[in-house]
Amino acid sequence: MSNLPALITDLALILVVAGIVTIVFKRLKQPLVLGYVVAGFLVSPHMPYTPSVVDTADIHVWADIGVMFLLFSLGLDFSFKKIVKMGASPIIAVCTIIFSMMLLGVIVGKLFGWGRMDCIFLGGMLAMSSTTIIYKAFDDMGLRQQQFAGLVMSVLILEDILAIVMMVMLSAIASGSGADGGQMLTSVLKIIFFLVLWFVVGIFAIPQFLRSNRKLINNEVLLIVALGLCCAMAVFSSKVGFSSAFGAFVMGSILAETIEAEKIIRLVEPVKNLFGAVFFVSVGMLVDPNILINYALPIIALVLTILLGQAVIGTFGFILSGQSLKSAMRCGFSMAQIGEFSFIIASLGLSLGVIGNFLYPVVVAVSVITTFLTPYMIRFATPCYNYLEKRMPNEWIQRLNHISIGHPSTVSHNSNWHALLIQMLRNTVIYGILSAAATALMLTFFEPFISSLLGKGMKLWANIICGVLTILLIAPFLRAMVMKKNRSEEWKALWNESWYNRVPLLFTVIVRVVIALSFVFTIINHFFHFSQALLTCIGLALIAVIILSRRTKNRSIRLERMFIQNLRSRDIKAQVLGKKRPLYVGHLLDRNVHLTEVDVPENSKWIGKSLKDLQIGNRFGVHVSSILRAGRRYNIPGGDDVIFPNDKIQVIGSDEQLKQFNDTINKELLDEDPDIEKREMKLRQLIIESGSPFIGKTLSESGIRYKYNCMVVGLEEGKDNLSNVMPDYRFDEGDIIWIVGESDDIARLLG
Repeated sequence: MSNLPALITDLALILVVAGIVTIVFKRLKQPLVLGYVVAGFLVSPHMPYTPSVVDTADIHVWADIGVMFLLFSLGLDFSFKKIVKMGASPIIAVCTIIFSMMLLGVIVGKLFGWGRMDCIFLGGMLAMSSTTIIYKAFDDMGLRQQQFAGLVMSVLILEDILAIVMMVMLSAIASGSGADGGQMLTSVLKIIFFLVLWFVVGIFAIPQFLRSNRKLINNEVLLIVALGLCCAMAVFSSKVGFSSAFGAFVMGSILAETIEAEKIIRLVEPVKNLFGAVFFVSVGMLVDPNILINYALPIIALVLTILLGQAVIGTFGFILSGQSLKSAMRCGFSMAQIGEFSFIIASLGLSLGVIGNFLYPVVVAVSVITTFLTPYMIRFATPCYNYLEKRMPNEWIQRLNHISIGHPSTVSHNSNWHALLIQMLRNTVIYGILSAAATALMLTFFEPFISSLLGKGMKLWANIICGVLTILLIAPFLRAMVMKKNRSEEWKALWNESWYNRVPLLFTVIVRVVIALSFVFTIINHFFHFSQALLTCIGLALIAVIILSRRTKNRSIRLERMFIQNLRSRDIKAQVLGKKRPLYVGHLLDRNVHLTEVDVPENSKWIGKSLKDLQIGNRFGVHVSSILRAGRRYNIPGGDDVIFPNDKIQVIGSDEQLKQFNDTINKELLDEDPDIEKREMKLRQLIIESGSPFIGKTLSESGIRYKYNCMVVGLEEGKDNLSNVMPDYRFDEGDIIWIVGESDDIARLLG
């Protein structure tokens, strides 16, 4: 019999040990992440008293897949719309914390004489608090519903996003000979370009694909499709110079905006847990006790740096974002640990070969220590605030409570100019990136194809065809870039407000025309070598045709509406299923009416009655807008629609009307049956004897069902057989029938 591959035996060892250790950690109410790390240490070659993993190279490949799926799952929980709704406050806090903690990490590394890249990567590791550990700590301590916990989770979401960007930046720094300003700027612009491109194209294409194949996609197919998209984006991301983990995160964030997002999260979770466990076990395998002993002093110093740094810098960052001193201290103290992203950044450094082997186990040891101290730091925040409050002057406390650059200033951020310019800038960037990407694809792939198809003698025609098709392809984007928002409410208000506004408004149009013209100019210049004046004239003429073309306008509007629908599809589903209030509810509040949702009790007297019978509008003055039932939504129900148990009825009315409606539906209930014991159903045998009133009568004529409230279940034929009794069957003397009914009814029938 052939031997099992080393990979199988190694996986068996890892999963068995990880399962046992995580059960122990679950009993001790400790984070499972630490259990995986401990399990990794137990199966590593550094532990001589337990079996060890044979082929560590294969395990590290699985660990890389684990990182990819971890970030894919993080993307599924992430939403760009959530970040937009957060406002400036968490952004100010997270930027303050990350940059300050990175600087502290670099300084500490320099003090110990470590290398330049070791210090840079150490700074990145110390800046990343653990979302998993903090969430678990809040849950165990019953703090998740408190306001400061929500603030911390908002900052942690942003930290995770910046960690992805940081990984890309660290890769760029590690791959280059130096990290000058130009290289950094190029890397940032490259990230922005591909993020916008992938997100816009993904939101346009992927929901459309899933929607068109929804009837064919079951759970198995959806899992394969989701993981396939994840891996495809990971490969594409690595091809353009980013990490595979970055691509996986982007694909997760795209799928997070689809209707299928919740289902994908459930399906992917077991896969993420499996590969994630292998990753964290691989982290523990790198822990060398000898290194920990030799680097005991740096470990203690880094633990103190995190505890004191997050306590002070984290508090200050939250104060700048507009929080009171007490709330800011509770937030800052809660973030005093490092976790999974620190491991991922350390893995990146090792895979790139730019950090020392000692740094990984050092960071793991620091993470273990700070994780155990996290609940104590959370509890310590309030006593620390009370101590400061007693010893600091009241004037200082008041000033700290009012330091904020996160709140809006006296200049209105909702002014027409501000809103208009932001919208124009956003549209220009998005449509510019789409135009650049489409142009690059056409010139890279379509031009060689059409040239080879037509041959060398038709080079001019190949250029003309490719140029015209490229311009037609980007025409909707260019038109939207130039014309969009030129007739918006903000534009009209500014135009009518003052003559002085008209010149800068026209200037915004000219700038966008020039940008659009540059795309046309670039395309024409790529194929032909006319003078710049002629190119400009042709470009202006084409821009005018694009702007005035109604067909192009319709294409542009249709594409944008499809994108917006795809972007809102998950919210629409949540509204349809009653998980989120419809958008029109906000307008109702201005008119002293609102929408509420009322559950129909299982024992309601309304069950089985139609809306016409209940006369809800006449009795309560409310309007039934929708009925939610079994995952479906029935909008504007008619009078013939019937109420079922556990229906959710959405009604519109005033506070008094809705209160009366809710009180009534919860009062009009069926009383409990006082004789419930008598409702037991029994099976009895009935022999048709001479003189029986049923002789010669059919089953329908006998009245057994309607008069005696019993049911004939069969006619006995032989010892073991019962035959079905049809309604037209006539009973004869000697027939043996079996009857089901309540005790009293059977007694009446047999008596």
